[in-house]
Amino acid sequence: MPAARQARTRKLGMIRGGVVLAHASIRPSLLMTPQLLSSPSSARVNGRAIAMMIGAMGCFVLNDALVKHVSQFMPSAQLIFVRGVMASGLVLLVAHRLRALRHAGAVLNPRVALRGAVDACATMMYLLSLFRLPIGNATAINLAAPLFMTVFAVFFLGERAGVARWSAVVLGFVGVLCVVQPSGEGFNAWALLCLAGTLFHAMRDLMTRRIDPAIPSVIITLATALAVTVLAGCLTLLSGWQAFALRDLALLGVAAAFLASGYFLLVQCMRTGEVSLTAPFRYMAVLFAMLLGYAIWDEIPNGWAWLGIALLVGSGLYMLHSERGRTRAAALDAQPE
Repeated sequence: MPAARQARTRKLGMIRGGVVLAHASIRPSLLMTPQLLSSPSSARVNGRAIAMMIGAMGCFVLNDALVKHVSQFMPSAQLIFVRGVMASGLVLLVAHRLRALRHAGAVLNPRVALRGAVDACATMMYLLSLFRLPIGNATAINLAAPLFMTVFAVFFLGERAGVARWSAVVLGFVGVLCVVQPSGEGFNAWALLCLAGTLFHAMRDLMTRRIDPAIPSVIITLATALAVTVLAGCLTLLSGWQAFALRDLALLGVAAAFLASGYFLLVQCMRTGEVSLTAPFRYMAVLFAMLLGYAIWDEIPNGWAWLGIALLVGSGLYMLHSERGRTRAAALDAQPE
């Protein structure tokens, strides 16, 4: 009997282990932190996170281009409010399609709500400073976010950022400065407000990692869209309403789709990939913006801008190369002798 009982116990343990492994294979990012993922799994998860970060930056740049055009005909607060209403509606439709609305109450979850409020404040800080700063200065300050994110990830998330990651972050930031070429007279009190907005954006991304994995990313996206919309609506009440053309409304609808997609991709990236690894790929926004500027407004980069592009691309390639080397080394160390 003892032998039979031991056999049944071993069999039950194998079944339970199989169930756990099967569940982990379906949603590994929700069950393990980046530090606990095995090397091959970590490489795949981080690779997808990098792709999502690049996709999010592309969506945000396309949104910015459309908003920049419409801002010629509509007050800024009203523009953000109208775009926010449409973005919130799109996210609601996606949440309904994904059957995630049963988690809609999570919008009021303290961490989710706080993240949305921080994001809304960061957006308004950036926009208010952007109205009074040269766009090059504001862009340079805002793209300092990867530096803050890497510091926060090391000190608050316990990630280990080696020489490669720090080098890529600093190299990428130098590339950004070469591209935007900010002027010295542009740094003033409004620049400090822009810097505060950048810090808030970095805090927002850090807070994303602290949200319960059981809450769907689309619900977090919805909370962000609603928070920005509510704040913009309050500012619209103060600034007044202006009539607008249906063409502008259609363009804002497309911008809202890009914005909602960017929100979702960024949330997914922050919840799955290592923050210090994915942060430098935010600099891809500069490359996308320059390509769009050339295609639409015939803006041709000068010599400094081309140097910046080379540094941006080089920092990304260096990061990917060092990450592959680290993964291979970890895999070799894990092999039995």
